Amino acid sequence: MKTKETIYLALENLRTNTQIQGKWEENAKENGFHSKLKLNIADEVVLYNVELKDELRNQQLQKVIEDNIANPPFMVVANRIFPKIKEQLRLNNIAYLEANGNIYLKNKGITLWIDTNAIINPTKKTETRAFTKTGLKVVFQFLMDETWLNKPYRQIAEYTGTSIGNITNIINGLKHNVFLLNLNKYENILQNKKGLLEKWVEVYDEKLKPTIKIGTFRFLNQVDFVNWRQINLQEEKTYWGAEPAADILTNYLKPQELTIYTTETRNELINNYKLIPDETGNVKAYYKFWNDNDNHKQTVPPLLIYADLMNINDRRCVETAKKIYDAYLQNKL
Repeated sequence: MKTKETIYLALENLRTNTQIQGKWEENAKENGFHSKLKLNIADEVVLYNVELKDELRNQQLQKVIEDNIANPPFMVVANRIFPKIKEQLRLNNIAYLEANGNIYLKNKGITLWIDTNAIINPTKKTETRAFTKTGLKVVFQFLMDETWLNKPYRQIAEYTGTSIGNITNIINGLKHNVFLLNLNKYENILQNKKGLLEKWVEVYDEKLKPTIKIGTFRFLNQVDFVNWRQINLQEEKTYWGAEPAADILTNYLKPQELTIYTTETRNELINNYKLIPDETGNVKAYYKFWNDNDNHKQTVPPLLIYADLMNINDRRCVETAKKIYDAYLQNKL
């Protein structure tokens, strides 16, 4: 669903369900925002600076919180907002409106919270193969090392563990989404690489990461969690990811949870690191899905650290992700 369609549908459903009238002004320029929303509630007019989204994701939440502080009164309008994110918005007193008419706001002594309308399933988008489970692995390699774009398809397929046909579809998918440009018959380059990274971060958490999870654990001896830096991971097999990896690179983030990526089996992890399977544990393990490790011996590549941190709904993690982006990714993208 297009974002403009979202706000018109949201206002229509809000009017139908509550008799509240709303008017969206797309070209408003005050406070740097390009749209405003006026709502008539109980003979009171409330005005909001509006940010339009299709779906609001975890990695976007910190920016929304900052916008709310800088540009009050502020509202996010989206086709759909997931329950945990809506909870975070309410905790930060951020107004929101969904396409189905669900709404939350506190303004001028008015409190309005509706969360009973059914989710609207948008018309299914044409999804390209670039952002399937397999496509995400290949795109990760391209983001890590853009020279792979111009290697023979057979070589790319062998290196990333997929088929030549998939490589063709993934390349075409990147072109379709305007992330890849043909300079000539023999040379391709990525364009809008920051946009491609953000798209990869979003879809990785949804489509690839759940499929590579080995399990959740706790240490037999909990002191091992406190002294995690002293653990000798199997070299060239197992790497720190997410929070511990970020702490190694920045010395800025005390891990609340330990993440590892590995080629070791589940039983090898249990035996080698004295782990106990526990769904409430603070150690998570995932299979390593890429080949080279970007010259990092202890940690996964910074690109993956950045992705995992941005998908954790925590201010400190987002701050650390930005530090990693500035230090390790900015010049590449």
